[in-house]
Amino acid sequence: MQNVIKKGILGISLACLFSFNAIAENYTIGTGSQSGTYYPLGGMLAKIWSENIDNFDARAEVTAASVENTIKVSANKQLAGLAMGNVVLQGYQGVDPFPRKMDVSVLFALYPNVVQFIVPADSDIKSIQDLKGKRISLGAPGSGTRVSSTNILAALGINESDIDAQSLNYTATTNAIKAGQIDAGVIVGSIGVGAITELAFTHNIRILSFTPEELKTVSASNPSYQAIDVPVNSYDKVNAFVAPAVWNVLVVNKNLDTELAYKMTKIAFEHMKEINQVISVTKFTTIENMDRLKGVELHPGALKYLKENR
Repeated sequence: MQNVIKKGILGISLACLFSFNAIAENYTIGTGSQSGTYYPLGGMLAKIWSENIDNFDARAEVTAASVENTIKVSANKQLAGLAMGNVVLQGYQGVDPFPRKMDVSVLFALYPNVVQFIVPADSDIKSIQDLKGKRISLGAPGSGTRVSSTNILAALGINESDIDAQSLNYTATTNAIKAGQIDAGVIVGSIGVGAITELAFTHNIRILSFTPEELKTVSASNPSYQAIDVPVNSYDKVNAFVAPAVWNVLVVNKNLDTELAYKMTKIAFEHMKEINQVISVTKFTTIENMDRLKGVELHPGALKYLKENR
């Protein structure tokens, strides 16, 4: 009888263990819109980690991007998330749009994101200051695009009350430009981001350039923004332009298991050439660039890998 009871207890214990492991081993990677760079990159990372870490099953999740990902990672509702560095810094500091300090750290920096103000080629909007009084998509609520566009405009003396602000994601923004429903739209993404690439193939567009004075003002208001020169034809028939850029990072909970964080970092860099073949902007995702975002600490597991390979 005792043996039967012991076997029963063992069976229940194993069942509970397997049940717990099944939950613990399934992870989500927060990304963004399917038409942006975050989604395919998150999918690649999920695939590589799932194939190379024992008992690890991850998938990319469509989200509103940076703000949502930072909050979910802090609340342990996502294992990791892709986010713009300025947003992560604001979360780490607990300033607007975050209600409190977020429990986050950085696994590694990814690539620079460019703040791109798009207008039809024949638009009378020639400069950032010309945006006043216009219908402008500032990005989806809770997205890094929304945070960046409003912060940058505010630094240059343009508040939401000065424009007819719309809250659209990447796809809705480009569709609204095509339909003439908005005068301008902001997309914060890598050079060659899919949403703008697709729009440029079917419609004549321009991307606004910031003046040197405007760029200095933006950088002074938030040092995470740095000027970047984007050459002509980075998009089909689109002009060269100069704009603020900020590094994207892979954000995780600061209390993530150190060994798991180390494995995730190590495996990602061991397979970076494979990722490069699918997502070209990851040419910037190097060991040398891991700690590009200042003000937010690298996770101890990532720092261990960095020290081993510098």
